[in-house]
Parts: sequence; structure tokens; C-alpha cells
Amino acid sequence: MLCRSGGTLKERNRQDNQNSKRLIIEAGIALFAEKGYAGTSVREIVEKAGVTKPVLYYYFKSKEGLFFAILDWAAEQLEELIQRVLERPGSFLGRLAEFYRYLYQGILDNPNLFRMIHDLAFGPPQSAPAYEFWKYQRSMAGAVRAIYLEGLEKEEVREANPDEVVMLVLALIDFCFHMAHSMPESIDAERPERLLRLAFQGIGKEGLLS
Repeated sequence: MLCRSGGTLKERNRQDNQNSKRLIIEAGIALFAEKGYAGTSVREIVEKAGVTKPVLYYYFKSKEGLFFAILDWAAEQLEELIQRVLERPGSFLGRLAEFYRYLYQGILDNPNLFRMIHDLAFGPPQSAPAYEFWKYQRSMAGAVRAIYLEGLEKEEVREANPDEVVMLVLALIDFCFHMAHSMPESIDAERPERLLRLAFQGIGKEGLLS
């Protein structure tokens, strides 16, 4: 059956469903970021999304279901980003810099999502459902480890404790993310790459620390 505006009725319904889900997710992210989980009501979410409560319950069952759907979606986006980086060729430092650029662009594209996750993971308790936020960190750690081991295999870097390399890289990246979150006026998109190069190329003269 064709609709007058083009496409089948089934296709139009599917598109409407996708739009409704997207609007609910966007409204949930914005409100959870602004007011926290406990401070956000289902009524506020559906009003912001322009849908009714039954629509939210149909797709997500509850506010908690929406909460988990948002965080699981964020985890899936991170995994896709990591796969893109791991599949691309390049030098050790070049791939790490690209990894950060992808992550940073994700924050710029989804500032409310980053704020929501940041405040839930590092802020005061919000009476939110328990969620394993550290799986984001584990995914990032796995990517950095893989990049380092490939760089080691190509003799681009010297042998070191992989766990400590991961800690060094993630500490730099986390610091830059926290700076961007707490002091957005100080954002410098090139700073992380400079810090990574400084960390791995060093600043001391030979024998300075011996």
C-alpha cells in the first residue's frame, strides 16, 4: 500500500517509530544531564520529546529502561569508534592522536551525553540505577593496548609495561576531557596530541633522569 507522500505505509510507520524513539532518547539525555536521573520525571521527558507516556513505555518500559538504553547506545558508539581506529593504518602516535580526535569529536557532537555520563560516573550519588560505567574505560584501555602492541611489533616504540602505557595514555585523555567539561573556555583541540607526543618523545636531555 502506498502513501500519497511516497513510500509504503509500513515504511512511513517505521520512520515515525524511529523518530519517536530518537526524540525520547534526546530528551532523556538532555534532562538527565541537566537535572540528574532522580530529578527527572517521565512527564518532563515526554513533554520535551513531544510524545505521550504510553509511547515512552512502549519503547523503553520505564524511565529506568530509557536510562539503560541511552548508556548501552553510548557503549555501542564507543565500540564502533574503537573499531574504526583499530582498522586504520598508521604510526603509534598517529593512531593515538586519531583515537583522541574521534573521542573528542564525539563529545562535541553529544555534549549532553558526555555531561550525563561524566556526572553519573564522577559526581555525587544521584540515586540512579547501578550501571557498570567502567566498561567504557575497559574498552578504551583495550584499544590503547592494541595500538601499543602493534607499535612494539613494528619497532616504533620500546618495550614497556603495557598496563603502564595504557594508564599513561588514558590519564592524559581523561585529564583533557575533564578540562573540556569543567573549563570549556580552555578547550584546545590540539593539546592532547601535543601532550601525547611530549609523553612519548620526552622533554629531558639524555641522562637527565639517570
